[in-house]
Amino acid sequence: MNSTTLKVIALILMLLDHVGQFIPGAPLWLHWVGRISAPVFMFCMAWGFYYTHDRKKYLLRMYFFGLGMGLIDVICNNIVADPYAMISNNIFVTLFLVAVIVWLIEIRKTDKPKGNKYLALFAVYQILTTILCILAGQVLPLTGMMSFVGAITGNLIFNEGSFIFVFLGVLIYFNRTDKKRLILAYGLYCLGFLALEWAMNPQPTALLYTNYQWMMIGSLPLMLSYNGEKGRGMKYLFYVFYPLHIVVLFFIGNLFF
Repeated sequence: MNSTTLKVIALILMLLDHVGQFIPGAPLWLHWVGRISAPVFMFCMAWGFYYTHDRKKYLLRMYFFGLGMGLIDVICNNIVADPYAMISNNIFVTLFLVAVIVWLIEIRKTDKPKGNKYLALFAVYQILTTILCILAGQVLPLTGMMSFVGAITGNLIFNEGSFIFVFLGVLIYFNRTDKKRLILAYGLYCLGFLALEWAMNPQPTALLYTNYQWMMIGSLPLMLSYNGEKGRGMKYLFYVFYPLHIVVLFFIGNLFF
């Protein structure tokens, strides 16, 4: 499958997942299939970032969409009193951070002293912005302020999936070209999630009904099916559809709540 086909499949699965998130009474299986979506988007983003002719433009686009989505989250969460499900979705920031870390690592590969310097500055920056996010959440009386400041600052902790999913994106990027390495790296990552979720609640039913993030292993066959072709592209479909469908589902869900 080409990149466009993978994105469309991931988009459909994401839509089903968000129906389960925002619509009262939606069946749980929507979340099961939804676990497949984000890793596929990360895989497509990894190839897109590799092939792009202008990485700075790519990063700026991802950053500003993340900033816009963060603003949408704050507005929606604060204009509806006691919403059925708050909006905490902002994969743009997660993908932005994956791309930044990939770029820093690649700089280090070509210029180790320069790369080490940039990585050290990035680490210090993350400590400072984490403190800023926490302070913002305590000082500013708005729901979701920590995540919004996290979007503004590009923080590793306060983003959708936190640093765990940022690490996943980096892992996918550096193993995307070798299917055997991808199977091993991604498989171990999912196995680690399974072990963590089992440790949290060592009941077989919990792995189906509460701790089911491990089901993202279902993304692997889709990644392995990639044929290296771009397809029709439709670059801005995801950028527009992502915030639009979340806002629509958020308000529909609160009508029935």
